[in-house]
Amino acid sequence: MVDYHAANQSYQYGPSSGSNGAGGGGTMGDYMAQEDDWDRDLLLDPAWEKQQRKTFTAWCNSHLRKAGTQIENIDEDFRDGLKLMLLLEVISGERLPKPERGKMRVHKINNVNKALDFIASKGVKLVSIGAEEIVDGNAKMTLGMIWTIILRFAIQDISVEETSAKEGLLLWCQRKTAPYKNVNVQNFHISWKDGLAFNALIHRHRPELIEYDKLRKDDPVTNLNNAFEVAEKYLDIPKMLDAEDIVGTLRPDEKAIMTYVSCFYHAFSGAQKAETAANRICKVLAVNQENEHLMEDYERLASDLLEWIRRTIPWLEDRVPQKTIQEMQQKLEDFRDYRRVHKPPKVQEKCQLEINFNTLQTKLRLSNRPAFMPSEGKMVSDINNGWQHLEQAEKGYEEWLLNEIRRLERLDHLAEKFRQKASIHEAWTDGKEAMLKHRDYETATLSDIKALIRKHEAFESDLAAHQDRVEQIAAIAQELNELDYYDSHNVNTRCQKICDQWDALGSLTHSRREALEKTEKQLETIDQLHLEYAKRAAPFNNWMESAMEDLQDMFIVHTIEEIEGLISAHDQFKSTLPDADREREAILAIHKEAQRIAESNHIKLSGSNPYTTVTPQIINSKWEKVQQLVPKRDHALLEEQSKQQSNEHLRRQFASQANIVGPWIQTKMEEIGRISIEMNGTLEDQLSHLKQYERSIVDYKPNLDLLEQQHQLIQEALIFDNKHTNYTMEHIRVGWEQLLTTIARTINEVENQILTRDAKGISQEQMQEFRASFNHFDKKQTGSMDSDDFRALLISTGYSLGDAEFNRIMSVVDPNHSGLVTFQAFIDFMSRETTDTDTADQVIASFKVLAGDKNFITAEELRRELPPDQAEYCIARMAPYQGPDAVPGALDYKSFSTALYGESDL
Repeated sequence: MVDYHAANQSYQYGPSSGSNGAGGGGTMGDYMAQEDDWDRDLLLDPAWEKQQRKTFTAWCNSHLRKAGTQIENIDEDFRDGLKLMLLLEVISGERLPKPERGKMRVHKINNVNKALDFIASKGVKLVSIGAEEIVDGNAKMTLGMIWTIILRFAIQDISVEETSAKEGLLLWCQRKTAPYKNVNVQNFHISWKDGLAFNALIHRHRPELIEYDKLRKDDPVTNLNNAFEVAEKYLDIPKMLDAEDIVGTLRPDEKAIMTYVSCFYHAFSGAQKAETAANRICKVLAVNQENEHLMEDYERLASDLLEWIRRTIPWLEDRVPQKTIQEMQQKLEDFRDYRRVHKPPKVQEKCQLEINFNTLQTKLRLSNRPAFMPSEGKMVSDINNGWQHLEQAEKGYEEWLLNEIRRLERLDHLAEKFRQKASIHEAWTDGKEAMLKHRDYETATLSDIKALIRKHEAFESDLAAHQDRVEQIAAIAQELNELDYYDSHNVNTRCQKICDQWDALGSLTHSRREALEKTEKQLETIDQLHLEYAKRAAPFNNWMESAMEDLQDMFIVHTIEEIEGLISAHDQFKSTLPDADREREAILAIHKEAQRIAESNHIKLSGSNPYTTVTPQIINSKWEKVQQLVPKRDHALLEEQSKQQSNEHLRRQFASQANIVGPWIQTKMEEIGRISIEMNGTLEDQLSHLKQYERSIVDYKPNLDLLEQQHQLIQEALIFDNKHTNYTMEHIRVGWEQLLTTIARTINEVENQILTRDAKGISQEQMQEFRASFNHFDKKQTGSMDSDDFRALLISTGYSLGDAEFNRIMSVVDPNHSGLVTFQAFIDFMSRETTDTDTADQVIASFKVLAGDKNFITAEELRRELPPDQAEYCIARMAPYQGPDAVPGALDYKSFSTALYGESDL
């Protein structure tokens, strides 16, 4: 018990019975530096001083009455320090030092100093306020001291969303009055002059006390008096202001208004508790709604990508060959269009889908939610499997297209060659059957018979020479059949006709020889010169025909070596022409010699050689044809040589670029691997470095575009191999896609680490320590480790692990049971072990506050306490409450809260 002595009377009070302020520590230094707008040199505005006197006096008496006393004059009744000390005891709930009993000035100063020391002990800086000024009754200083007490014990602890006290109180007023028309609280002076803000505060919490719709903005005195009277009568808030003073002042005193409004805040503190609970629930629901939106986006994107893969694979697996090269080349162009236009956006979608999936899982872990399991068949692994199937089909389709084009090119060449040889043979056989069937030997003379025999021998020699051509024709037809030539039926029909005709010629030749041999004994005279001519002319004629055929023969080559081989063979053929020319002249000389002998012996020749149809004119004509075909063949071979040299240039050009791009991609892949492991500097530095690195990779894309252009030129030239490089365009494409995907994944990992760090409050030093520890045990430097290495890592950080505890931890860091633990999973685990997060129990407790301590909540209560979209979100998902105390429309908030955290199903 403490004794307080006035000048002529001793007062004795018991311990304080209550308190409106917090007695804890804390500093007011910074706050006072902002709020202390007291002018130490000038007097207060008279109107403001009047309002402060009334408000501060009423505020002090609202607390002093709990000790059974009050003050009348604020600057007189605190002069001896006794009631000042009592006021501080009541509002703080703490004991102050015993006051001094004397009535002298020094005793009063000591008592006031004890009060001021107590205020200072609460972290309040009393600038220019001394005990002497209070004892002397300085009104300005006394009001300043009371304002300091009000700030410390009635306003300081008011904070909404981590704002300062004044801003927190203002934000609270704005939120409570936001739904009311004609109310716009922007400050603590003129925003309150019309009285509507005071009435709105009361109506917001106690709507039965105020008929707000009947208030008029143009009647501020009535509005103010209505609010003041209701507050005093029903809320136990004393009337601290006069309506006439507020209306009659251009700018009401801010401190008086703040003091009065703070009383409303404390009177409605229970409602504030409900608002806090509602805020917690809103945050939790917002997280859940965002996560559900991300899940829906993932499901939609995954479905679209899988549907595209499902539609594309059958097209790539359709291997129905076409009949012509043009049709197959159109298929190849369609495939190139797919590669250039249709596939690249899908590659980006696939990469973005994996990034979205990883980001979603990180957000779920950070908000203490269960991991997201996509619908069956839409896992990232399912997409990867489908993508792998797509690329396999793509590779097989391209190989099939190129092989088909090669096959059709070969078929066209063989078909043309078949037609050329068949036409030459058919031209040769024309009339041969009629000649073999002719029975001219029946009326011929002996000499004529002998001539016919020789002629027939020459024909048989000619026939034998054509045997090779028939076999070539049959072989070409067989090859066309084996290569599935589309017009094989006509080829086979023509080939069969030639073979049948050839067999008939053979049979007729044999029959005619037998007929001629029957009369051979009667034939004695023979013209040796004609016979010699015929024997030498026939093979020479065949040689020229073969030479003409060879010179007109079509050719197809794919390499410079092949065309050079043909040129070499042609040069070798040309080297034989002088010998052939000499043979021609020798044969013609035989003919001339026969004519000379006939003329010298006055023999009249029939004008033609009876042993052969090959005349000197025919020999000369065919020799001239050979001479004409040689330069044409030279030209054709040189053109093909130029084409092959151009193709070789394309090969070297592509190889030169590919041998740069391929190693560059491999080097970048290895550098990304090292960067993802080393990760020096802050996460922001790492992210900036990685994005800079990503930009440098994207800037390299024109080199791939150039390579694609060169590859297209190669394919258009029908070049199918390249010995100058081991890199194919397919290898380069796959490597480039892997490079883009890898850098994007690495950037996403760092972004998720930043998200985890910021959400969990992990310092940069902790993050670096986590990274160093992980890298030490990541033996293979792959960015992930097996369970044995992870156990060693946990032990190094101080965990004492039994099998059960380690299995629990593994189920957290490796929910998919892959056997590997990533760095992201490791820091998620470490941050979860050291950081508090909202839990299902906390959300249940918040709903219980909104429900007024009931075990259920109603839709009306949810709509009143939560924003509309989140209220409807809860109502749509909450099951009906089934407890014994249930009422119609009761909703079960407990099962809903646990379902948010995956602990049970709705």
